[in-house]
Amino acid sequence: MSSILRWIRERDPELNTVRKGARAAVIMPAAFAFSDLVVGNPVMSMYASFGSFALLLMVDFSGSTRDRLTAQFWLVLAGTVLITVGTLASHAVVTAVLATVAVTFLILFSGVVSSVLAGASTALLVSYVLPVTIPAPLSALDDRLYGWWLVGAASMAAIVFLWPAPTRDPLRPKIACALRLLAERVKVEVACVSGGLPLNRNPPLRALAEEGDEAVRAMKSTFWDTPYRPAGLTTTGRAEVRLAGQVVWLHSVLEREPFESGPGPIDPAVCAVEAAAAEVLERAAALLESAGPGERLDHETRRLMEARKAMEDEVTGARVTGDATAFVASLEPSFRAQEISFAISAIAANVEIAVAAEARSWRDRFLGKQPAGFSTRLSSARARVSAHAERHSVWLRNSIRGAVALSISVLVATVIGVEHSFWVVLGTLVVLRSNAVTTGQSALRALAGTAIGFAIGAFLLWAVQGHMVFLWILLPITILVAALAPTVISFLSGQAGFTVLLLILFEIAAPTGWRTGLIRLEDIAVGCTVSLLAGALFWPRGARAALGRSLDEAFADNARYFRDAVDFCVTRCDVAAVSPSPTNARTQALAAVQRLDDAFRGYLAERGTKRMPLSDASSLVASVTVLQYSAEAIVDLWSRDDGVVDRDRSAAQMEIVTAADPVATWFERAGQALGREAPVPGRLPYDQAAEARLIAAVSRDLSDDDGRATATGVRIVWTAHHVDAARRLADGVAEVVEQIR
Repeated sequence: MSSILRWIRERDPELNTVRKGARAAVIMPAAFAFSDLVVGNPVMSMYASFGSFALLLMVDFSGSTRDRLTAQFWLVLAGTVLITVGTLASHAVVTAVLATVAVTFLILFSGVVSSVLAGASTALLVSYVLPVTIPAPLSALDDRLYGWWLVGAASMAAIVFLWPAPTRDPLRPKIACALRLLAERVKVEVACVSGGLPLNRNPPLRALAEEGDEAVRAMKSTFWDTPYRPAGLTTTGRAEVRLAGQVVWLHSVLEREPFESGPGPIDPAVCAVEAAAAEVLERAAALLESAGPGERLDHETRRLMEARKAMEDEVTGARVTGDATAFVASLEPSFRAQEISFAISAIAANVEIAVAAEARSWRDRFLGKQPAGFSTRLSSARARVSAHAERHSVWLRNSIRGAVALSISVLVATVIGVEHSFWVVLGTLVVLRSNAVTTGQSALRALAGTAIGFAIGAFLLWAVQGHMVFLWILLPITILVAALAPTVISFLSGQAGFTVLLLILFEIAAPTGWRTGLIRLEDIAVGCTVSLLAGALFWPRGARAALGRSLDEAFADNARYFRDAVDFCVTRCDVAAVSPSPTNARTQALAAVQRLDDAFRGYLAERGTKRMPLSDASSLVASVTVLQYSAEAIVDLWSRDDGVVDRDRSAAQMEIVTAADPVATWFERAGQALGREAPVPGRLPYDQAAEARLIAAVSRDLSDDDGRATATGVRIVWTAHHVDAARRLADGVAEVVEQIR
């Protein structure tokens, strides 16, 4: 027994599937027995049975007990509306098909607005599919609703009393641990520099760095190396998605050790920035672990911004001694401090969003309203819908494909007149996958599993010889097995367990022996065929191709944003130029990142062998985010410039643009290699001569008549550092693209 439990634990670490299966094994037989034996209503018993599947096995809301109860109540209410609509639409083939198209699309696409609806989409579809595929007069609506309401009330009671689910988040502790260790690393660096201790070959600092490396690896393993992302679709979950990428970015910045040339005159200002950044990071980790309503990081982030501004003033007011090359080299620690502060500011903002999102009312969560006082990249439902109102959107394609596939299955089931048309539609829903290949594989597994289940079920029915006591004993056991099998064994075994369960269920309700299994085998075959055709028609290349196309668009839009950010930079120091902020490019880049995240989720959820390893796919997604952050940092750097132009800097502008344009073009071509099978671009070489030309171009602008550094000249050098950081990012992307292709 212990070995079996350990085996289940390995495949279901949080025991979510076990919990749902155990609840269903208790509630479903009880609801079925009450409807069938006490009330004696076969329609009510059918809806109680399948309502149990929808409300107990196909949905699992997160949050507090109160949040779960509220979400479950509204799910029951929404199912009531859908059962009514399905019953009304079932009277004619035309109304059934048209209603299925509209209802299915709305249910699936509404997930971009509300995480609650996204998590409940399968349960909502099942509540609609059953009544629309079984024509009945309006007088039968009461019996249908009674069965649904019975299991609805039972499911709400189970949330409170029957093995309540914990509210643990497996990713959040890993993020908090990584943040705390990275903060400690920054603090030790500051202490070493302030005390005149060397950073290289420093055993305590090296040990702390290795501990931080391990924490980041553990976070990445939890986040990217599992079949499904632990962060969900909620606002908090989306904030954690961004947090994971930001932690990786911060870690990569910290890997470049500062102060290699020894102590300098600006070191105290740099240390002040890093000390303030470490304090923000430490407080963010604490807030993430023990979030309280209304808690913010305003004081800490304000101190960080003040320290960064003071550092910029210190650097731009420093004496430029010696040649320009030495002064430019001395700016490296200040640039690293800037990068650290930008990354940590972004982390703090997402931590605040995650905490504030949890404090929202359930109504705001259901409607997808963002936390009050936070303006996020997709802060309104309209903005999120607009981000997906694009022909390459994975969510839009899934919604259209699901709507068409289910409506076709309703039409086919009605036209050919199968006995249990519901199974045709359910078969379509169950086996429909993201491309024709894996849909075909799922169809074969569904048919094979159904055949195996039919054989096992027929043997069991023969063995019990119609003795109802044995059938009632077998019912909860088969429910538990059918619930566990898809997660802990395989999709095929899940189909087999489901078939055995249905044979026993229908044998109790209306004894017909093995014939029920044969009917279901026939209907599932029809449903699988419809699913396969729909997959081939609407998505012939699958989630891998969709991910590649989304990477193509995301790299292109964010490269354009990066290029426009650099253009914004150079026009800020041009006497004749107008310098508008690249707002439109930023909006398009953020929307592309949102679509990429959804495409990545679809890729993770796709069954079957993956042509692109998950580690490579996640690395590419993170690289898009870092490219976006680089553009954000450049815009932020120059947005604080006073815009006063006192001399001609066309030479420096030309060098910055000349360095940045190949980088942006390279990312565009890398995206094309991933999404359009274009040639893989060669790696970007490090152009030392270009750096020398830039230093020569800005050398006369680095200092004023008093020999002090100028703000514009220093910002030009910092911008060049950002461009070089993007070039280094391209090296990592090139390595991944070459491996994939």
